[in-house]
Amino acid sequence: MKRTIAIAALTGVCLTLAGCELGPKQSVQNGHRGTGMDQVVLKKVALAKDEVPAPPYDPPSNDGPRAGAAYQNVQVLGDVSEEQFTYTMAAITSWIAPEQGCNYCHNPENMASDEKYTKVVARKMLQMTRNINGNWSSHVKQTGVTCWTCHRGNAIPANYWALPEGEKNGIIGNRHGQNNPIAASAYSSLPNSALALYLTGDPKTDRNIRVVSNTLHPTKANELSIKETEPQYALMMHLSQSLGVNCTFCHNAQAFKPWNISTPQRATAWYGLRMVRNINGEYISSLKDAFPAHRKGPMGDPFKVSCATCHQGKNKPMGGYQMAKDYKALWGAPLAMPATVPAAPAAPASPAAPVAAAAVTTATH
Repeated sequence: MKRTIAIAALTGVCLTLAGCELGPKQSVQNGHRGTGMDQVVLKKVALAKDEVPAPPYDPPSNDGPRAGAAYQNVQVLGDVSEEQFTYTMAAITSWIAPEQGCNYCHNPENMASDEKYTKVVARKMLQMTRNINGNWSSHVKQTGVTCWTCHRGNAIPANYWALPEGEKNGIIGNRHGQNNPIAASAYSSLPNSALALYLTGDPKTDRNIRVVSNTLHPTKANELSIKETEPQYALMMHLSQSLGVNCTFCHNAQAFKPWNISTPQRATAWYGLRMVRNINGEYISSLKDAFPAHRKGPMGDPFKVSCATCHQGKNKPMGGYQMAKDYKALWGAPLAMPATVPAAPAAPASPAAPVAAAAVTTATH
């Protein structure tokens, strides 16, 4: 009897560590009965109403003198009207630094000066926002993003990550990069390097997540080990927690691998992973020398974004509210955007069953 109780208790602990969250759930059937395609969400997150600040005032016209002619050292928003520029600056101030105001980025004695690192960072983030809205509609659709999408009134977004600190050699105390529950791996015992492996680098690089083998036995074309699947599972755990969904939001419970039976959301996630690589690689990592030490991780790299930075527990940030429609200046050309930033790549079709790119991409994500 005692042994039975002990086993039951241990099972309960394992379930808790596996990421089970307490609280009322909401289950919605997303397929035929018995197929395991139900979506289960935590009510307190899924049904919570997001705060979306109203525009500072009625959106102005884009007619009249350009901001680049009216003000000095305007390198990104110089193509919009002076009125649109002022309106956008007012909104950004309330989104990023509502207490510090304009002085958070600017020297009030010389607004054109770049002496504050926050202004240098803000300029790069404006380029990034325009790039997302203009080149990554494959992920953000026509909803787009604003600074508020990530920041929510904070100078530093609540959800960020940095490269994990290396461990000392030896047996005692060396966890080999896992068994250390952190947000990046959804507080599981899986490797904590998953975000570094899959959310950095060139977005054109084919870093597919291939947890399922192609053949029964290892071959030269199929040498994926169980160890190699662990960081891939960790990233999937991160996606699930960040969006507040379970696996069948993207995958079909009948077979996780085939694209032709997956949900349309899987293609959206495929583009999203590559968009995040673009953000971290071309925009944030390039600011390494600009950021002070307190805005860098233990390895000296700037705080980076992940799926959680925008989504914050919902499959659509802010429930899909189209906030960016009121800020036309955030939809223009990135201008000083690095030349290496590509347009969103076309999703390759499944080798086994080619279908429309809108619904299908490659291996897993």
